Amino acid sequence: MTTLNARRCALTLAGLLALPLWAQAQDKTVLTVYTALEADQIKAYKAAFEQAQPQVELKFVRDSTGIVTAKLLAEKAAPQADVVWGLAATSLMLLDKEGMLMPYAPKGLASIKPNMRDPRANPTWVGMNVWSSAMCFNTVEASKKGLPKPNSWADLTQPAYKGQITMPHPASSGTGYLMVSAWLQMMGETQGWAFMDALHQNIGSYTHSGSKPCRQAATGEYAVGLSFEYRADKTKREGAPIDIVLPREGLGWDMEAMAILRTTSKAEAAKALADFAASRTASELYARNFAVLALPGVQEKLQHIDGDIEKQLIKNDFAWAAAQRERVLAEWSRRYEGKAEKR
Repeated sequence: MTTLNARRCALTLAGLLALPLWAQAQDKTVLTVYTALEADQIKAYKAAFEQAQPQVELKFVRDSTGIVTAKLLAEKAAPQADVVWGLAATSLMLLDKEGMLMPYAPKGLASIKPNMRDPRANPTWVGMNVWSSAMCFNTVEASKKGLPKPNSWADLTQPAYKGQITMPHPASSGTGYLMVSAWLQMMGETQGWAFMDALHQNIGSYTHSGSKPCRQAATGEYAVGLSFEYRADKTKREGAPIDIVLPREGLGWDMEAMAILRTTSKAEAAKALADFAASRTASELYARNFAVLALPGVQEKLQHIDGDIEKQLIKNDFAWAAAQRERVLAEWSRRYEGKAEKR
C-alpha cells in the first residue's frame, strides 16, 4: 500500500470511529429555558443539570422578571420556551391562568413545603426558593452627607433622603413588584399609595433591574438601594461599604419557581429538568444564594444577613398579587413613571 493510500485509510478509519460521538452530540435534546435568575447563578445551575442529564442541553434566555413575563404572554399563541426555571411564582400564576402551563408532579414533590408550590396534586408550578426585599445602605456616603441609617420603610420618607434612594421598577423587576405588593398588603390601599407618594419624593431613579439598586448603593451613586437579600449579601461579601437593613415592618417576598410550557415538544426532557429543580442537589445550589428554600433542611445562613428572614416575611397573598398585578402596575406607572431610568 502506498503512503498516500495508507493516509487515506487512516483518515477514513478516524472518521468512522468519530461518527458515533458526532451522532451522540447531534442527538442531544436542547431545551429553551426562560429565566429571571441572576446571570451569576445560571452557570452553576446549568452545569449541574447537564452533568446529571448529559443527553439534554439547556439554552437559557435571561431577562428581568417583568420582561420575561411579558415575553411569555406575548408568545402565548406560539411559545418559544420549553420550560421556565427561575421566575416569580406570581408570574407563573398569570401564565397558568392563560392555560399555558403543563401539570406535572416532579419526583420529590411530597418533600416540598406546601406553601411553596401550586397546591393541586399535579401542580403547574413548583417553588425553588424565596427572595425578599432588603435595603443596601452605603455607610461611607451616609457619613459624608449626614444621613441616618434607616430601620423601617417609614424612615425612607424623611426629607433627609431626598434624591438619595433608588429602587426597582415594578413593571420590569419582580423585586420591585414584590415591594409594591407588600406595601399595599401591609398598609392597605389608601395608606400604601400614600406611603409610595411620600417615598417618590426621595427617589432618584427607578431601575429596570432588581439587583442594580444595591450595586448603585455599593458604588455611592445613591446612599440607599432597595433590592433583595441575596444581592445585598453578595455585594457586601465583595467588600462594598454597605449595611444590610431588613425593615422592621416586614419583608415583601416572592418565590422563584419552575414550570413546563404546555406546548413543549420535548416533554420528557422538560420533566427531567422539573425533577432536578425539585431535588436536593438543586436545593443545595439554591442554598448558596438564598436563606429560605422550598425543600426544608437544606438552608444555609447568608453570611451578612442578621436574624431569621423566614420569620420576617409578610403574610403574602400570592393569588391577590397575581390577580391585581395589571391594575397595580397601571396605577404605579400613572403616578411615578417620570423617574424611571431610560432603557
